[in-house]
Amino acid sequence: MYRHHLQFLDSWLKDSRRKPLVIRGARQVGKSTLVQLFAKEYGKDLLELNLERYPELSEIFNTKDPDHIIQQIEFLPGMKQVSQNSLLFLDEIQSVPEAIPALRYFYEDKPWLPVLSAGSLLEFVLSDHSFSMPVGRIQYLHMGPMTFSEFLMGIGEEKLGSFILNYEPGQSIGEIVHGRLLSLLRSYYFVGGMPEAVSVFAATKSYKQVSRVHNSVLETYLEDFPKYIGSRNLNRMRRVFHFIARNVGRKIKYSNISFEDQSGTLKKDIDLLSMARVIGKVIRSHCSGLPLHADIDEKVYKPLFLDVGLMNAVCGLDWRAVSQMDDAQLINEGAIAEQFAGQHLQNMFSDALNQELTYWLRQGRSSNAELDFVVQTGGHIIPVEVKAGAAGSLKSLHQFMGSKEAPLAVRLDASFPSVTRIDTKISTGKTFRRVQYPLLSLPLYLIERLGTVAAYYCENQE
Repeated sequence: MYRHHLQFLDSWLKDSRRKPLVIRGARQVGKSTLVQLFAKEYGKDLLELNLERYPELSEIFNTKDPDHIIQQIEFLPGMKQVSQNSLLFLDEIQSVPEAIPALRYFYEDKPWLPVLSAGSLLEFVLSDHSFSMPVGRIQYLHMGPMTFSEFLMGIGEEKLGSFILNYEPGQSIGEIVHGRLLSLLRSYYFVGGMPEAVSVFAATKSYKQVSRVHNSVLETYLEDFPKYIGSRNLNRMRRVFHFIARNVGRKIKYSNISFEDQSGTLKKDIDLLSMARVIGKVIRSHCSGLPLHADIDEKVYKPLFLDVGLMNAVCGLDWRAVSQMDDAQLINEGAIAEQFAGQHLQNMFSDALNQELTYWLRQGRSSNAELDFVVQTGGHIIPVEVKAGAAGSLKSLHQFMGSKEAPLAVRLDASFPSVTRIDTKISTGKTFRRVQYPLLSLPLYLIERLGTVAAYYCENQE
């Protein structure tokens, strides 16, 4: 099953200054499968070692001697000998934390041997374990669920997946292509991007079987809680987990989660789920300049769930409900489209220094203005609104563009791509001020091209 990260791994493998690579991400997003697929496509002899099965190997990694480590690994059942064509893969590396600092010695003493590692719940090991990290000697790759284009390729719609990946600004889209992509986008809203769910859907086209996969994955996440919550209340963590899924896109108020628990306790629960990468945060930024994270209010944020399919499963939304909504309902009612957009934006900016997404919120006495997302791309601040309807309904965008340094605004909806010159007036209290700006409308299925298309129009304005 194709993943775009294969291109990253190709560049990594060919890099003469290659460092050991640590693949980070939530459980079951396809980290191990990615490495296996990569080794197969490039004809590499994969030496895959699942450290969860061999916790006793902590002693050999403490030796700081890569030759000794390799020798001991070769003695394990079914393991090949290391050669010039080998690819060493240390899976579930969080199970043997001593293996993480040992990566530096492969970089220093065995630079010819490509070394990959992967693990879930890695953030807890990296933050809590008492060892010195091999700073500057390892590289990270962040992985999330499959994107919409990967989903299309995974279910046999390679042409449509390729169309999305190669879409260029100004390119026309025919009615048939547009209609098919919107229809398949609806399927993605339900199936989501968890690889097992996509694989089952590709094989069976059964939404009922997809639901079984969702429930199994969710149960796995719940079973993981004792691994990282310590003595915290398990039932409360479950409530918080489900609350997040049911309140994607809504500003967090701890009193809405529980009247019985203190806000500090609930905040810690949410932070733990975020570290486990099963949820994400969209943090308020005042958007006064770049970088956006220099001007954030960390106390004000909206949640995202890991995956839109899993979110709908927690919310009890079945395929019949999704299939009967029209496009405007899917975008304007509930959090489906906002979750879809959020997880794709997270994927696009996953390797940035600050991985949390940002949004804009202006709170006033009589009214508030809020934008779903604000992203930083090509040296520009770009506001992004997930919305259907006429431009006249975009009051928050008007307010933002009238007060911030942004060359372009983006609306994600179900319409064909277009650029409209907005000319309107906004209230400044007792007077009105004229606001003019270009509005780029993109169908949600093109969100993976947002950065490229937005950058083009920022640089090529009339």
